[in-house]
Amino acid sequence: MTAQQPLHSLTMTGPMKTGYETILDRDAMAFLGALVQEFMPRYNELMELRHQRQRMADEGVLPHFDKETQDIRESYWKVAPIPEDLLDRRVEITGPVERKMVINALNADVNVFMADFEDAQSPTWDGMIEGQINLRDANRGTISYTHPETGKEYRLQDKPAMLITRVRGIHLPEKHMRHKGHAIPGCLMDFALYFHHNLKARQERGTGMYYYLPKLESHLEAAWWSDIFHFTEHYYRVPTGTIRATVLIETLPAAFQMDEILFAMRDHIVGLNCGRWDYIFSYIKTLRRHGDRVLPDRESVTMSQPFLDAYSRLLIRTCHQRGAFAMGGMSAFIPNKDEAVNQQVMEKVRQDKQREARNGHDGTWVAHPGLAGLVREVFDEALGEHHNQLHVKRDKDEPITCRHLLQPSEGERTERGLRSNIRVALRYIASWLNGNGCVPIYGLMEDAATAEICRTSIWQWIQNESQLNDGRTVTVSLFRQCLREESAIVRQEVGEMAWQSQPYDKALTLLDQLTTDDHLVEFLTLPGYVLLD
Repeated sequence: MTAQQPLHSLTMTGPMKTGYETILDRDAMAFLGALVQEFMPRYNELMELRHQRQRMADEGVLPHFDKETQDIRESYWKVAPIPEDLLDRRVEITGPVERKMVINALNADVNVFMADFEDAQSPTWDGMIEGQINLRDANRGTISYTHPETGKEYRLQDKPAMLITRVRGIHLPEKHMRHKGHAIPGCLMDFALYFHHNLKARQERGTGMYYYLPKLESHLEAAWWSDIFHFTEHYYRVPTGTIRATVLIETLPAAFQMDEILFAMRDHIVGLNCGRWDYIFSYIKTLRRHGDRVLPDRESVTMSQPFLDAYSRLLIRTCHQRGAFAMGGMSAFIPNKDEAVNQQVMEKVRQDKQREARNGHDGTWVAHPGLAGLVREVFDEALGEHHNQLHVKRDKDEPITCRHLLQPSEGERTERGLRSNIRVALRYIASWLNGNGCVPIYGLMEDAATAEICRTSIWQWIQNESQLNDGRTVTVSLFRQCLREESAIVRQEVGEMAWQSQPYDKALTLLDQLTTDDHLVEFLTLPGYVLLD
């Protein structure tokens, strides 16, 4: 059954299942409608500015530090003080808003659980609304889950991790909620419903409304969010700063506007985060027409690459100068049942996190509870008696310039790397279309960001006629030959039953279209979303 009824300025077309009315109630929808009415016009302008910026990059204009905002970068100012219950964020875990995963993540040996409506969550209507129900119950302390087959019960332990919610990126629509005939930004729905239903419970516990904001590209987008926060606090008559946000610096344009983003959100921001996987994807996407900056195999693009190391160090220096946190990025590794392989995995994670800790990050991300203890050990040693590393200023460093942030990557492009990208992208897209946005594949926890790297790397190699290490040029015909062969391997790996029951045919078609089109589709989740319920 589908409901089609006007709710203030909105029309909802998603099915109203039992329990959904407790989330999509009149007051929540009135607030969401007010946000959409107030902020949609600027939203459309911001999207057009993104397109203009990309057109300039395609025409040869490289990202750079804006002279018009030089005074912000060079003057003295600080962000608002960080709330006491956010001062220690040394280990954070991320994952989708599925009920069992929410409980397991909150019970993990971490300081923070980032509940993700974005890259780790396939944005089905049911997933979005049930996710809101799950987080509401988690904030109330009433969340529980019984496995339908095993009967195993899952409940919150005492003193669960701090819950922070990541809303969808502002480019992602919510097609089941429309305003004047147009889909609204999914991020406004995620933000509004979460705020409305959890403010009281969090106030009663003496904490605030904490968010992660993904994929911003400019300080103008940050200012848009700042105004949304001020509007919300006025609407609910709560003090300025009730809402606090951490912004992911995971687009190449945003790396040149860190100071400006912090300044635009200075009343509400607590830090920036190195969203490394989306940042690599954005590096490819932004510089797609720059043949001298084509990336090598994905496994070669680690944080030791000069352009990524510079980005990490600039983020730390910028944040700590302004009194904000500089959070490290995601380790995508997951524990392995083979002891010898697991030791190698753990050592790679340890080295990665030691690099972040030495650089001065205040905390970092993991994708699996089994890594939390190791990462806590690394940051406990680095932090010592401190809760964070705000005291690490990096003010003696050589200045980070455009050259550092745009430096080409070293490494080979290989047939093995091409084939690996195909298999990962195919398996992930099929899972995403099947409603699962966080997928363990070949020892890594893959999400939309890592799948984006896989498919845009191949596109970039084709468009720039890149050569593999054996001298062959990457062409559409070579890609399609590899796609046929690798899809047969994936079919064997997952089994015939899974292949037939999951949307692998749709995934194959979508991956081929995304990779061979002369125009780079901005996000695979946009055409993918058309195929979702």
